Amino acid sequence: MAAFSLFLNFLYPPRCFACGMRFGAAEERRVCDACIARVERMPEPQCNICSGPLESVVSGESRCARCAAVRPHYRKARTIARYRTSAEDQPGTLPALIRRHKYGLDQSAGRAIAEYLGDRLPVSSADYDLIVSVPLHWRRLWWRGFNQATLLAEEVARRLQLPLDAVSFARRRSTTSQTARDHDERIRNVRRAFVVLYPERIRGHRILLIDDVMTTGATVNECARTLIAGGAVSVDVFTLARVL
Repeated sequence: MAAFSLFLNFLYPPRCFACGMRFGAAEERRVCDACIARVERMPEPQCNICSGPLESVVSGESRCARCAAVRPHYRKARTIARYRTSAEDQPGTLPALIRRHKYGLDQSAGRAIAEYLGDRLPVSSADYDLIVSVPLHWRRLWWRGFNQATLLAEEVARRLQLPLDAVSFARRRSTTSQTARDHDERIRNVRRAFVVLYPERIRGHRILLIDDVMTTGATVNECARTLIAGGAVSVDVFTLARVL
């Protein structure tokens, strides 16, 4: 740690972004071990496509009923943690930190959130050529000042040593919040909301699409459909958390 940073940490001891516990002056982490340990992992068994809970095996394959009925445009979706909406406002939880990051406009929380990725990602660099994040409409990006999915994608790209393209894929239509909508309403809300601006930079690539939270999968599925229509060979999805 640089001497100046160590001096600042001595004057203003760093705290865990999630629970507020004080770290030592030489500590560079942003989340304490206790908060990392509190993260809920996705329950087993899981659908081998969307990673959602698997209540029963459909047609001899490990697919949930929704994926068996309508195959998503993405090949598979993988996630790190379970996102409980009931825990959104409980201090020290991952949902609370994600909400602080997105809606509290706290860009500094992005580094802390990246620590929840852990030491080993459930995706491999050998499977992809390019990383793309779920884009924000320019009005929301201007209001928020950052795209939380892109900040997460930067960390994933660094770990996998893959290029990140944050300009070729865009949200061309502003959509209303998905929060209070059911699955079918979410599909209609994001239909034709995205566009590939530079197909030559997407064409022929195996893409890993990054977002912070996946709920029903309607948004990432529409993103995958648009990217494949724009020339991508395949699209997989990786999110930090999944709502169940």
